[in-house]
Amino acid sequence: MLSQLHPSWQNFLADEIQKPYFRDLMQAVDNEYQYHTCFPPKELLFAAFDSCSIEDLKVVIIGQDPYHGVGEANGLCFSVNDDVRIPPSLRNIFRELNDDLETVFLPTSGNLTHWAAQGVLLLNASLSVRKDRPNSHKHLKWSIFTNAVIQTISQQKENVVFLLWGSSAKKKGSKIDRNKHLVLESGHPSPMSANQGKWFGNKHFSQTNACLKAKGKAEIDW
Repeated sequence: MLSQLHPSWQNFLADEIQKPYFRDLMQAVDNEYQYHTCFPPKELLFAAFDSCSIEDLKVVIIGQDPYHGVGEANGLCFSVNDDVRIPPSLRNIFRELNDDLETVFLPTSGNLTHWAAQGVLLLNASLSVRKDRPNSHKHLKWSIFTNAVIQTISQQKENVVFLLWGSSAKKKGSKIDRNKHLVLESGHPSPMSANQGKWFGNKHFSQTNACLKAKGKAEIDW
């Protein structure tokens, strides 16, 4: 599985992926996929990294764990493939995007690979999950790895925009140097959180682009 990790990230995280816990994690994930139905497909576990090189990185969006329904998860947080029905959380993301940027139509596909290609790392806190059991791989050591990813980005990159949506993502904020990076927080885009007024109106997309523009970087074509 480690061979799936993009070469730029293998170099960036070289020390981390040599640690004993990471080898234990890969073994535990192997076991889960051998004895249970898990998502995303095993070959897409590190798709978030493969789709966004460390050199191009400008924005990090943090999710909880992959979609747990058949055919949904594609390795990028909140994203699904073109022919998959757009999940409720992603519909709310698109609604906020539409309101924030005053666009005239909502996307008809939930595939976010075009975000990743522009330097958006779509990272889940856990990179795998059992079928129909959300957060079922929380007991594995994914959180150690993803914490290290975020901390390493914080230490070695500058002027990255971190979007932390929901309590799980916000916990990752302790790993980020806010003097070097912009951190935007809001409630989760899930229907329960959004309907309680914790999501809509956060204007994270326009704020992200304003920050990138101010730093001389290309804005994201959301």
